[in-house]
Amino acid sequence: MFNIQIDDARTWKSCVDAIVNLIEEGTLEISEDGVSLRAMDPSQIAMVGFRMPKSAFSEYKVESATKLGLNFENLSKILARTRGKEKLEMSLDENKLVLNFTSEAGSRNFKVPLVEMPPGTHKELKIEHDAEIVMRGGNFKEILRDAVLISSHISLKAEPGALVVEAHGDSTDFVVHEEAKGGGGIDKIDAKAEAKATFPLQYLDDISKACPDDERMTIKLKTNKPLKVEYKIGEAELSYFLAPRIETE
Repeated sequence: MFNIQIDDARTWKSCVDAIVNLIEEGTLEISEDGVSLRAMDPSQIAMVGFRMPKSAFSEYKVESATKLGLNFENLSKILARTRGKEKLEMSLDENKLVLNFTSEAGSRNFKVPLVEMPPGTHKELKIEHDAEIVMRGGNFKEILRDAVLISSHISLKAEPGALVVEAHGDSTDFVVHEEAKGGGGIDKIDAKAEAKATFPLQYLDDISKACPDDERMTIKLKTNKPLKVEYKIGEAELSYFLAPRIETE
């Protein structure tokens, strides 16, 4: 059993949006340390990890660790009804997650049924990436908006001091070359070796769209290996892995 509260329901909505952009259903784990999730998307080429520490909640009472199978798509629709700065209290009533929104005007209550999820957990991939890029989330999303005009796939290449992004269509090519100069979109590029891989653009859009524009996003690359994307929403930490498309000669 548990009873947890967050002062601004919009923060929780943003976190759920970051999850539902990739998966429809998953298992939310509520422990004495915080709330977490790790799940694969249905195609098995992308993974999402989420952790929101106990300190992010204004009230946090957990009697014992609990796993909740949830349809995040339905949960996101309910959270989209958040009005102004409402508080959100979450608890468990038999086989339903209770969402209680409160404000000076009054309160609203939803009970969301839990869903059966297969047992087992997904472990985080252990990859020694060769390059790490730190940049504004808004800057990366602008690059994706340009690339989607050209192709359904995008190539990311990190080299010492620069990020090169390419998209190639039937008759049009798109290339962007950005350096870490400070004060711009890219804060840091740390490349032990050149790293390059090609990824489906739709997945990168799904992964990055919940990142606040001014939040720093970390992208980790290794040639033809899954990339890792990390960013924060408030105190909540999001991490994603995405498998590359392997080019054949």
